[in-house]
Amino acid sequence: MSIVIVKYNAGNIQSVLYALDRIGIQAVVTDDHEQILSADKVIFPGVGEASTAMKYLEERNLDKLIRDLRQPVLGICLGMQLMCRYSEENDTACLGIFEEEVKKFTPSESQVAGGIKVPQIGWNTIYDLRTDLFKGLGDQSYCYFVHGYYAALGEHTIATTDYVQPYSSGLHRGNFYGVQFHPEKSAAAGERILTNFCQVIDK
Repeated sequence: MSIVIVKYNAGNIQSVLYALDRIGIQAVVTDDHEQILSADKVIFPGVGEASTAMKYLEERNLDKLIRDLRQPVLGICLGMQLMCRYSEENDTACLGIFEEEVKKFTPSESQVAGGIKVPQIGWNTIYDLRTDLFKGLGDQSYCYFVHGYYAALGEHTIATTDYVQPYSSGLHRGNFYGVQFHPEKSAAAGERILTNFCQVIDK
């Protein structure tokens, strides 16, 4: 089984590689179109800013390539957001794989007074879990988040998290999956999700 991690200008690739290695899975980091197309599974990670990342993808025709992939694809954090239709972060048109829009957290005055900060950094729970991506995980499993923008709830939501308001912490459409949290930093729950994606999710 071949696992490819898409190489582009959005960090956290090394931590994903380490996490896969911990569960006995080897992956290749590449932006080569043929290598990506021929892989059994593709991971599309990301930490950074939406418009810069989209520009990089478009300049290398990786945007079209990702849209056209037929094997299972997992977007992580910014990777998942870029798979949505649109992001408020610098008014960015994204890949449009998921119909959901990405919006900026805007806590109320009372929420700010109660200690809610943006970005969300730290552990939070995921619930209302659907699809085999979360096989073996219970509702309210803890995962690690770092983000100031979120994907709204919609028809493709497969996991929900509450911060400021309920939002999509997981999305799924066809062969495309996305998670807002960082499975590579989410201890046993994250390892289970990565294992499920690599070994349970089928074409």
